[in-house]
Amino acid sequence: NPAVMKTLHKPKQSSYGGSPSPDLMLKEGNLRRSRPQTSVQDGCATINGGLGRHSSSASSSTGLADTSAETDNTLIYRDGILLSGPLSSLIQHIVPTTDYYPDQAYLFAFILSSRLFVKPHELLAKVVAVCHAQQRLGDHVSAAQNPHHKDQLSRFVPRLVQLLAEWTDKFPYDFRDERVMAHVREITHQCVSVEPAVRHQVSAMLQTLLHRLTALDKYETFLQQTGTDTTVNSVDALSPTDTMEVCSSASLLGEQLTLVELERLSFIGPEEFVQAFAKDSPHIDSSFKDMKKTRNLESYVHWFNRLSYLVASEICKHSKKKQRVKTIEFWIETARECFNVGNFNSLMAIIAGLNMSPISRLKKTWHKVQQSAKFTILEQYMDPSSNFSSYRSTLKAALWRSAGATDQRQRVVIPFFSLLVKDIYFLNEGCRNR
Repeated sequence: NPAVMKTLHKPKQSSYGGSPSPDLMLKEGNLRRSRPQTSVQDGCATINGGLGRHSSSASSSTGLADTSAETDNTLIYRDGILLSGPLSSLIQHIVPTTDYYPDQAYLFAFILSSRLFVKPHELLAKVVAVCHAQQRLGDHVSAAQNPHHKDQLSRFVPRLVQLLAEWTDKFPYDFRDERVMAHVREITHQCVSVEPAVRHQVSAMLQTLLHRLTALDKYETFLQQTGTDTTVNSVDALSPTDTMEVCSSASLLGEQLTLVELERLSFIGPEEFVQAFAKDSPHIDSSFKDMKKTRNLESYVHWFNRLSYLVASEICKHSKKKQRVKTIEFWIETARECFNVGNFNSLMAIIAGLNMSPISRLKKTWHKVQQSAKFTILEQYMDPSSNFSSYRSTLKAALWRSAGATDQRQRVVIPFFSLLVKDIYFLNEGCRNR
């Protein structure tokens, strides 16, 4: 839905890397602070009501009002959730040590959202700098002559490789940038030099990354070749090929649509949502707005519209009422199949196509449709009233079914994407000042 993409572009102000506001500190009850590269339970100070009074098991802890360098570098938590901290400390917090590895949720959230303030190649450079400063990763002479240093590096290197593996897995598109790959080559070379045992892990990571990026290139080439819409001035100009001739049954078409949806979804990177939300924000430096290299999010929204128009076109191109009735019934059955497999995005696209004015006004045709009652039921499931409450209940049931399913077909759940994007946008807006 084009309106959804317009919604994505509203400005958002972020407080990432800053300290909590006085209002937040006064309202939020107990806050805790901790040093980077430690768990929230280790040596945290408790701030009562955010007023600077605190209690801590660490005798060196001081109140938030303390202006010491150590206090300035601390991270602020509430209920075990990291709220804020200086950007340098947040970066340090994703770097593992011999006895620390960053929390999975934090690692994902920080790498995802930090790109609004520091570019991926700059972030990786800072990670490398922390590794050199803390572990002397590039000091091969010391590692060779000092058994303690060598043992320390042998415990640290696998954790660093794990960090890179998770980064390449969750955000592979960051590594299309040659500047990022230059740091990767530097890090992996040093890791293998220090600890040859990680060579296989590094090789597997790089091969997987290459496979992902190659698949992305092929997919984007495909989108360029097929992404051009063609407008015709008459029904006679439409393709004579009928969908029912290509797909022998509605069940088969429903399965094929689901495969298309899954493929297109798989190429949407999580960073595309962040970059889309921040595109027109006056609070984000313009150089960060140009980082978006892919258009898979927009292409997927566009796919919904194309499917809707395909449904309408397939019906309109038939001059005989009998053929129009048959085509409408075929698409209703396809919509039912999409519903049964949990493909709510294609389901909604088909419903939208059947409700387009050129189709809905065919009263005599609809009067002959025997599947109209089934279509009404499907419409009720996707009814937008009460903020799509009926659909949301159905989606919860589908997720519950998926969680306990052993059959791959029953594990599929494809949400109504435009509504998902709107939900994410408003969730983002609700958290913009927190």
